[in-house]
Amino acid sequence: MTAEFAGKVVVVTGAASGIGNSVALYFAERGARVVGVDLGETIGEAMAALPGEGHHGIVKDLTGATAATEVFDEVVAVAGTVHVLVNSAGIVMLDTALNLSDRMWDATIAVNLTASFKMAQAAGRIMTVAGFGRIINLASQASVVGLDQHVAYCASKAGIVGMTKVLSMEWAPSGVTVNAVSPTVVETPLGKAAWAGEKGEALKQQIPTRRFAQPEEVAGLIAYLAGDNAGMVTGENILIDGGYSSI
Repeated sequence: MTAEFAGKVVVVTGAASGIGNSVALYFAERGARVVGVDLGETIGEAMAALPGEGHHGIVKDLTGATAATEVFDEVVAVAGTVHVLVNSAGIVMLDTALNLSDRMWDATIAVNLTASFKMAQAAGRIMTVAGFGRIINLASQASVVGLDQHVAYCASKAGIVGMTKVLSMEWAPSGVTVNAVSPTVVETPLGKAAWAGEKGEALKQQIPTRRFAQPEEVAGLIAYLAGDNAGMVTGENILIDGGYSSI
């Protein structure tokens, strides 16, 4: 454990499990006070399990019209302010473009893109006044390449990249950086289950490093973008895909 983020308040969405939980742990191990937001009721337990003190869990459906405002009202009430926002919450609903239902399209855009924007907007209102902030949006390699049966997912993640660029441009003069991180398959428990067996091995053969990403690798990149040394990095979409998108 280090004190790199001591005194910093870090809000992480999707923090009950997967990449979001790994990100929350990474920041907590380095001294941050973490506020985790998740639809799942286990978010309180997940925050209580983090090292350090003062962490807080918020159960919230981020697709609600006033959800983002409510989240940051609570963040300010319990922690005073926010220094870092990591938009990690997301869903994947797969089908061919010809067969994808309206429900699957609407839900994917609502969770992955609209909720991320509203959270960034609510955080930005605090950060731009304070004169400092770091926002990191989880995109995906699907933001820059087409993936079979991923039309809604690819569209939502490409939207994240476009959103990131505009917010970075508008908020840079106020000391707020906004970046996106785009992993390949990440070996969370869900990622391992979804890509087990021959399907996963076949995809690994298309990745120059011949493996998937580890949650800690993604968390480490996010932490760099949230740190003091990344003040000149903004508006970027940084791929962590083992070279998959460079082929």
